[in-house]
Amino acid sequence: MKGIMPLSQTLLVYALLCVHLGLSQHYLRLRPSPSDHLPVPDLREDPDPEYDPREQDLAERTLRKKLGSNFDPNFMSISSPLQVNLSASDYQVKLQGPMPNEIKKLDLTETPYGKRVKVGKKARRKFLQWLWTYTHCPVVYTWKDLGVRFWPRYIKEGKCFSERSCSFPEGMSCKPAKSINKIFLRWYCQGFLRQKYCTWIQVQYPIISECKCSC
Repeated sequence: MKGIMPLSQTLLVYALLCVHLGLSQHYLRLRPSPSDHLPVPDLREDPDPEYDPREQDLAERTLRKKLGSNFDPNFMSISSPLQVNLSASDYQVKLQGPMPNEIKKLDLTETPYGKRVKVGKKARRKFLQWLWTYTHCPVVYTWKDLGVRFWPRYIKEGKCFSERSCSFPEGMSCKPAKSINKIFLRWYCQGFLRQKYCTWIQVQYPIISECKCSC
C-alpha cells in the first residue's frame, strides 16, 4: 500500500534509532513475529516519557483526519472498550458459512476394510454437524491496549481458540490461516531528546482473520 510503512519496517527503523541513542538491548526487540506467528507479541518500548506524544499531539479531530477512511470502529477504539469474556461453548456454536466440503462429502458407509455400514440420513446429518462443530476453529477476538504511542490506542485482536484439540483423535490444534492488515497511526521520533523530531506515521498492523485445524 503506497505511502504506508509496514509495522515491521517501522519498528526496525525505530530499533536502529535506539541503537544510535545507546538504549538498552531490552528495548531493541521491537519487530513483530512473522505472520505465521500471529498475534503480534507485545512491543517493548523505551519507557522514557520524552518519546510519548503530548496532549496537543492527541487531538482526536486531527488524528481522525490523518487516518481517514482507514479508521475501522469494528477493530479500533479510542477509549478503553468493555471486555466481554465468553465461554468455550459461545465460540463453538457460532458456525458461520456453509459446511466445509471435506466434511460434507465424507462417505460414512465405507470402512477401511471394504465392509459397508448402513447410516440413515438423519444420523449422517447429525454426525457431520457434530464433526463440523468439533473441528471448527473460531477466531476469538479480545481488545488489546497498544499504548499511547499508537492511535487509536485499542485494537480488537484475533486469536485462535486453543482450549482443546480440534481433531479426532486428538493431536491437532487451531492455527492461524489468514490475516488482514489494519492501518493505525504510530508515534515515531528521531533525533536526540530535546532536539528530536516526532510525528504520527501510518503503519500496517496484522490481525488474524481465519483459523484452521492443523498439525
